[in-house]
Amino acid sequence: MSGIVDQVQRQKALKTDRMTINMGPQHPSTHGVLRLLVTTDGEIVDHVEPVIGYLHRCKEKIAENLPYYQFMPYTDRLDYLAGMNNNWAWAMAVEKLAGVKVPERAEYIRVMFGELNRIASHLVAVGTFGLDLGTFTPVLYCFHEREKILDLFEATCGARLTYNYYRIGGVAKDLPDGLVTKIREFLDPFEKRIDELNTLLSENHIFVRRTANVGVFPPALALDYGVTGPSLRASGVPHDLRRAAPYSIYDRFKFEVVVGRGEKGTVGDTWDRYDCRVREMSESVKIVRQCLDGLPDGEVRTKLPAVFKPPKGHVLFKAENPKGELGYYVVSDGSPKPSRVHIRGPSFCNLSIIPAVCRGVMLADLVAILGSIDIVLGEVDR
Repeated sequence: MSGIVDQVQRQKALKTDRMTINMGPQHPSTHGVLRLLVTTDGEIVDHVEPVIGYLHRCKEKIAENLPYYQFMPYTDRLDYLAGMNNNWAWAMAVEKLAGVKVPERAEYIRVMFGELNRIASHLVAVGTFGLDLGTFTPVLYCFHEREKILDLFEATCGARLTYNYYRIGGVAKDLPDGLVTKIREFLDPFEKRIDELNTLLSENHIFVRRTANVGVFPPALALDYGVTGPSLRASGVPHDLRRAAPYSIYDRFKFEVVVGRGEKGTVGDTWDRYDCRVREMSESVKIVRQCLDGLPDGEVRTKLPAVFKPPKGHVLFKAENPKGELGYYVVSDGSPKPSRVHIRGPSFCNLSIIPAVCRGVMLADLVAILGSIDIVLGEVDR
């Protein structure tokens, strides 16, 4: 008994100094040029302040000085792991502003490539998340499968990262011969790879201990901070714009909105955010298959005048990107260039919750929580 008393007294007498350290802006776990100003008490995080802006490139101001169609390549550089989705949202925002009708075949191609890019983005998120926690093999599995998707994109538009494939009114060109067959050949074995990934990582004892019950996002808190995408759905909130406010032709497809289940710990924890992305890849496979089965013939692009001038007005368009809700607010004064553009990047809002959920966690847990949010700094800083 006296030993326990002595230990308690020693702990009370122990004085520690808080230390402020920099994690980043050049650190592998920050997934880009993000600086985390971390105040710690030993290994315990007392406060975290994200410091951003190292990748700011004045995207919105650039948009206001270019014709609408010339801004398309710049959208690739927002979330540079989801260029197709960024292109698509910009095209739909301008089409809504100008009342442009998109051909049926183009709609199917857009959805198909958007979902393939969602899979590719989630593969990077899942693979690098495992790398953050000290396991190397899963990132090899994920990047091996991602390369196959990039091969499909390269065959279609000639690029593997910044695609510039979508156009206002459709897509740049039709699918090359044999691509539909190649996509089907990718889908069947890929579903088996998801099962392998679950065996390799999802059920790994160390991985579960590092992620379950860590960094829980209560639903109300996540909503208050504007968290969207898989990071919100992992907290049990079934909000997905593809279902809640269907755009394009999403209302024709059958798929489930994946939400956190608290299977290994608490609903909304770090493991749930990882698990939601893994299960969302399977749902994207379902959507791509339905696109292939229903792909119609016809034109892939609506002809528009060389000098494109939407009528005066403004529009806010939001799309469900791999990271969350990407929004474009566009104001037209009737000229060939927008008079105002604002971009709502999901990574920016998702990152903002970090100070609220990381107080009192271990320093190693901070790395896990940040990795589970899946941010891209090009989208944070714009």
